[in-house]
Amino acid sequence: MRLLGAILIILGSLAVLARERETIEQLKARADNAAPKDRVILALRVAERQADAADKFYAAGKVDEARAAIQDVVLYTEKAGDAASQSGKKLKNAEITVRQIAHKLNDMKRTLNFEDQAPVDEAIAHLEHVRTELLSKMFDLGKSSQ
Repeated sequence: MRLLGAILIILGSLAVLARERETIEQLKARADNAAPKDRVILALRVAERQADAADKFYAAGKVDEARAAIQDVVLYTEKAGDAASQSGKKLKNAEITVRQIAHKLNDMKRTLNFEDQAPVDEAIAHLEHVRTELLSKMFDLGKSSQ
């Protein structure tokens, strides 16, 4: 019985490692082709990973790659927001994650040169708009059931 438990834990760990090694392109493809309720989580995962990548690119002085990653953050955050609104599922999780990504971008912006801050500011504004729409949808759902 202990052996079976150990094997299940090892297999579970391997599955998690395989997911972490999934390339960003594979993750984008999965997010684009997923059902709306699954698209929320996948698109947010893309946005989080691209926000981390943008931070690393800026730190390495690769401004063009960082800007492309920031554009992906905005695109996939919007996709997640649209999917959450469409499905009515995972609204709260989406709002929380979008807020966390916006905070991460805001922290990143403080480390950048003035010239590099504008695209990050625009991205933060887009994320706040998505977040506001998610909050509106969450509270509209509560009112419509009364």
